[in-house]
Amino acid sequence: MRLEYALPAVLAAVGFASNAAAQTSSAPEPCSLAAASGVAAQRLTSGDRPRGYRLFVPPGYDGRTPLPLVLDLHGSGGTSAGQAGTSRFEALAAREGFLVATLEADEGRRWNVPVTEGRADDVQYVSDVIDHVAARVCTDLDRVYATGFSGGARMASLLGCRLGERIAAIAPMAGLRWPAPCDGRPVPVLTFHGLADAQNTYDGNAAGRGEEWLESVPDALGGWAAHNGCDREALFEDEPGPLSTLRYTGCDDGAEVRLVRIDGLGHTWARDEVDATAAMWAFFEQHALRR
Repeated sequence: MRLEYALPAVLAAVGFASNAAAQTSSAPEPCSLAAASGVAAQRLTSGDRPRGYRLFVPPGYDGRTPLPLVLDLHGSGGTSAGQAGTSRFEALAAREGFLVATLEADEGRRWNVPVTEGRADDVQYVSDVIDHVAARVCTDLDRVYATGFSGGARMASLLGCRLGERIAAIAPMAGLRWPAPCDGRPVPVLTFHGLADAQNTYDGNAAGRGEEWLESVPDALGGWAAHNGCDREALFEDEPGPLSTLRYTGCDDGAEVRLVRIDGLGHTWARDEVDATAAMWAFFEQHALRR
């Protein structure tokens, strides 16, 4: 059964309480930045390299109210335009009133993760994009979030570790990793993974594909849970239907860690079994940086 954007159904599907209280942050700084709504290609220089990204500003943007920002990262070999079509975050942002920056990898359209010396510093690029957006559109810097698919999910995992003081929560799709060593604040994590994914296998241990492919998704989830100070034992919930969840409770600062497992789903963005995009946004809305 397809779950549409009705939030009570989406929240129930991934185990959230619809009346959960969002974490509070300080009031955003006053702002005055005029910007046209819609999609615009943006260019910047990061690490002496020309880079770009796709920026979506929702209708009704008033040039004064700081809006949350979702950073959306494509899979290996993909493009920002392709990822925008895959995740459909822009359509949701138009209804819910937030910004979307869909980023683009540099060399070979592959993110520099695991980090390799001599390649583009994609962590710095993402930080520079946040600054670039905030200089052009009123942005609530306590409510910046990262998601991504496959290689973009691995990059979103790295961002949660390296940019945890700038990114309030992450929601990787089909590629969660635990990029240890990782210091800093507890980072809320929601991730989705298909149990029939033959590309980024749920159980890891993919022979001949490098060390990063040895880690299973539950092991990566456990790494985040330990980092966030959660209870040691995960709770497994398997309701009728294709969705089951693995979640950790008792996390520091309310930094929940949750995996939604999807029976029969291959290497693709979850849409029919659960509207992952709407579920991610519902999750993001519960979390903000605390200054």
